[in-house]
Amino acid sequence: MKISKEEIKHIAELARLELSNEEFEKYGNQLEQILGYIDQLQEVDVSQIEPTAQVTGLVNVVREDKAVDWDKKEVKVALNQAPETEANQVKVKRVLK
Repeated sequence: MKISKEEIKHIAELARLELSNEEFEKYGNQLEQILGYIDQLQEVDVSQIEPTAQVTGLVNVVREDKAVDWDKKEVKVALNQAPETEANQVKVKRVLK
């Protein structure tokens, strides 16, 4: 599949890449090869193949979440280990602004 120089430039800008002329040609050729391979894959007949997200047969093993209340002594010990507390809770630095 032929790709134009404008398309290569646009893709490089999207990827925040500053390409030299040599890199521009090199990566342009590589991108054309990748797109050509994808074109080949488009020709494969997959109409009889069932869609799947994974093929290994592995399944997630999960357990039910259960809340366990601490007694007052455990809460006091945990809060005493925290560097800072507020309203009987551990105070942490803000992570979202």
